[in-house]
Amino acid sequence: MPDDNNKNNTACHIGFDATYGYSLEQLLAIPAPREPQNFNAYWQARYQQAISQETSPKIKDSGRCFSDWRIFDLSYTSTGNFPIRGWLLLPKSGIVKRGFIIGHGYGGRDAPDFHLPFKDSALLFPCFRGLALSSQKGISSEPYWHVLHNIHQRDQYILGGCVEDVWTAVSAMLVMFPQLAGHLGYLGISFAGGIGALALACETRIARGHLNVPTFGHQSLRLRLPTQGSAHSVQNYYQRYKKQTLQVIRYFDAALAAKHITMPMHLACAKLDPCVAPPGQFAIYNALPNQKQLFVLDAGHYGYPNQAQQESILLEQLDQFFAPLRQ
Repeated sequence: MPDDNNKNNTACHIGFDATYGYSLEQLLAIPAPREPQNFNAYWQARYQQAISQETSPKIKDSGRCFSDWRIFDLSYTSTGNFPIRGWLLLPKSGIVKRGFIIGHGYGGRDAPDFHLPFKDSALLFPCFRGLALSSQKGISSEPYWHVLHNIHQRDQYILGGCVEDVWTAVSAMLVMFPQLAGHLGYLGISFAGGIGALALACETRIARGHLNVPTFGHQSLRLRLPTQGSAHSVQNYYQRYKKQTLQVIRYFDAALAAKHITMPMHLACAKLDPCVAPPGQFAIYNALPNQKQLFVLDAGHYGYPNQAQQESILLEQLDQFFAPLRQ
């Protein structure tokens, strides 16, 4: 827990206590909510349909390099023939032994992440539908509105399409690098953390996953906790359409999805977070049934003195956690 002075300063700046009064012990005891009877069957059916999608990936050498990476522009086709764009990084030299699908936060992304320690890997950075390079007319790229896009229709809700963008990213990777079957990992932060949990619950082609301050955990609880960001938008909508909203978003609960993830997982969860309430983050970690590792961050979506040091240690852990993908 942050010390009392830090807590008070945070509360004054944010407007509420972003620890929500939970100790680490209490966070580690939060269970997943009740699961709809057909939750897993619903997502399994969507997964089977998504992996039948012809992704037709295309890469174009940008002519640019950064550090040890060559940068390629990427495009592929996701479900509903939605065009997804992003980047592919390949090492300048050496053999590609692993592959990673790397998601982004709700702010989108305008470039790949070059700081990751996976130098012998193909790194695929998709922009989820409606966001960044995959923006499309009729879908707001603003998180406040994107998170509400078709929220009244379970099968058309934008978050489901973003989950399918992960599955089709895996398909695209394996079309380009079939030799990497069995050697793929996933990394997702914030928005991509929650989307990743929903995707990995069904995804059998990913061997290991990492989620950093993942959102969409324990939906019924996060509707009741003060928050900033896209969750606040959903709360406002919920106040007007309570029953309808709950009927949809209970199927988009990352903590429920986590119960069905079987691969080894590494999570970074924050004790303080004004945008993704820590109880929801820890509910995802707690629900994981198999091999799992936890890295506890002092804060998420909020700067803090120890941040650079913690992020450095986290990268070292991830380097070790994903090392088995080389074998």
